[in-house]
Amino acid sequence: MEEYAEIRPITLNDLEIKALKNYDRYQTTGVIKLKEPDGSFVCIHDEFIDDWDSEKKVEVVQRLRSCMESGGFVAGAFLQNSIVGFASVENSFFGSENQYLEMPFMHVSRELRGKGIGRKLFALCCENAKKRGARKLYISTHPSIESQGFYESLGCLPASEINEEIYSREPFDIQLEFSLE
Repeated sequence: MEEYAEIRPITLNDLEIKALKNYDRYQTTGVIKLKEPDGSFVCIHDEFIDDWDSEKKVEVVQRLRSCMESGGFVAGAFLQNSIVGFASVENSFFGSENQYLEMPFMHVSRELRGKGIGRKLFALCCENAKKRGARKLYISTHPSIESQGFYESLGCLPASEINEEIYSREPFDIQLEFSLE
């Protein structure tokens, strides 16, 4: 019988220092989507592997804790008491009309991708951001065509305003937004 992950808000108690020890970030990328200076998009061949070691996992736990401690929100997917997916929404509004909240993390463990967990985490984050008064989520997304396809399937569009601070952290990421209205 297949096990299903429990999707719920994460608490600070869930985020002990080794909370992501069983989480598998591994992702191979062969094709990425890039935004051209004229605003169009192009897909190019670019092979690389993303994988998190134990130090990176601890850093991510610390960032998630910081998000929660500053009034943000973290959603989690749990399987056998282990975090197998997570997404977060920060608490700092920005944009020309303070319409955005950033969703800096959206990850599902490799072995569970494609099972609807990401969609459920995203929905929980949208619900929380909307309750806090956001009109849009701002998402700086991995350029892999798989990641881009996921966000497109949710209805995300290229961001109408670019947050330069967020963009400068990962200039190859695609800047997207999702309307909560």
